[in-house]
Amino acid sequence: MTFDALRSPETKAVDGPPTSLDVVGAFDDFMRAFEAFKETNDERLAEIEQRLSPDAVTTEKLARLDEALDRQRRLVDELALKGRRPALAGAEEGARPEARERRGAFDAYVRRGDAGRYGALEAKALVAGTDAQGGYLAPDETEREIGRRLAEVSPIRAIATVRAMTGSVFRKPFATEGFASGWAAETAARAQSATPALDELAFPAMELFAMPAATQTLLDDAAVDLDQWIAEEVETAFAEQESVAFVTGDGVTRPQGFLTPAKVANSAWEWGKIGYVPTGAAGAFAASHPSDALLDLVYALRSGYRREAHFVLNRRTQAAVRKLKDADGRYLWEAPAAAGAPATLMGFPIAEAEAMPDIAENAHAIAFGDFRRGYLVADRIGVRILRDPFTAKPYVLFYTTKRVGGGVQDFDAIKTLRFAAS
Repeated sequence: MTFDALRSPETKAVDGPPTSLDVVGAFDDFMRAFEAFKETNDERLAEIEQRLSPDAVTTEKLARLDEALDRQRRLVDELALKGRRPALAGAEEGARPEARERRGAFDAYVRRGDAGRYGALEAKALVAGTDAQGGYLAPDETEREIGRRLAEVSPIRAIATVRAMTGSVFRKPFATEGFASGWAAETAARAQSATPALDELAFPAMELFAMPAATQTLLDDAAVDLDQWIAEEVETAFAEQESVAFVTGDGVTRPQGFLTPAKVANSAWEWGKIGYVPTGAAGAFAASHPSDALLDLVYALRSGYRREAHFVLNRRTQAAVRKLKDADGRYLWEAPAAAGAPATLMGFPIAEAEAMPDIAENAHAIAFGDFRRGYLVADRIGVRILRDPFTAKPYVLFYTTKRVGGGVQDFDAIKTLRFAAS
C-alpha cells in the first residue's frame, strides 16, 4: 500500500454530532494508514540491513505516514469522544424545585448579569453562592459536565484515582510500619502485635482558571445551552493546564506531578522516590536490542501493579517506539482494537500526554505504572463563575475557577524509562 492510496490523511471536519458511519470510516482510514506505515518501515529496515542506511525517499515517506497516522488517530478519538457526550437538554426535567430555581438564577446571572436571584438564594441556603466579587457557584449540572469532559480529555485524570473534597486539603493516611504477622502452629506462641506507624500524604487544592468570552447576542439567544457552552469553552483550557501539572507540576502553585519527586535507579528505590530503568544509551534507545529497555521497564513494576498499568508518553516518543520490533519481528506498538480504544505498547494501553518530555539525554520520557493506585487527583467541590462585562467590551468574560490538587500516592506504582547509559 502506498501513501497516496490513503483516502485522506488530513483531519476531516464533521458537522453536527458524529454518526456511527463517521466513526467507522475514520477508524478504517486509520487502520489503512497503520498498515502503510508498517510496510514502509519494513522497507526502511531492509534498506538498513542491505546498505547500512535507509533511502532518503523511504525516510521521508515514513515521516509523512507517521504524521498522517497521528492526525487520523486524533480524528478517530475526537469522533468517538463526541459520540459519547450526553446532551444537557432537558437536564432540569425531574429536578428538585430548589435545583430548578438555582438553574434559573444562574441562567439570569450569565445572560443578563442579574445577581438578585442569587442573593435571594443565599438567604435561603448559605452554600448557594458568594458575593459578586468572588463569583457564584455553577449549578451541579454544569459542574458535572465540566468534570465529565475533563475525565475524557485530560490523559492523567483519565487513568488516575479522582477524589472529591470539601476542604482545602485532601489528607490520606498510610502505614509506614504495619502489624506483626507470620505463620504459627495451632498451639504455638504468637509474637505480640506491633503498634502500626502512620503517616499521611497531603494534597492541597490549587486554583485553576479559564476565561471564555461571549458576545451579548450569543447570551441573548435562548436556544443556546449555557451549561454546554461553558463546559465546552473551559474544557480545553482546564485539560491543558491539568495535563502539564499532573506530569511536571511543582506542588507550589499547582498540583505536584508524578515526575517531580526525586528519581533513583530502581535497584535503589525507596519510599518517596520514583524508580527508573536506563535505556543503556545517552538520549536514545540502545543500538542493539532497543526493545529490551521497555521489557526491563515493564518488569521493574511488581506484578500486582502490572494488571492495570499504562504507558505514558508524548506523541513524538510514541513515533519512536512505533518503529520498534521484538525478537520475532512483531511490532511492539499495536493499533487500537476499536474506535475510542487506546493504542497498546507490549500489550499495555498507552496514555498520550504531551507534557511528557521528549527523548533526550537523561530525560524520563516514558512512564509505566498503575496510575489508579499511583496518582491521586483531588477535586475541590464547586466551580465558580464571575461575569465580567467591562474588561473586554463588547465581549462578556466569564472568569471560571475550580480548585484541584494532585500528587503521587504510591511511589512504588510508577516507574520511568531514563534515556541514559545508566
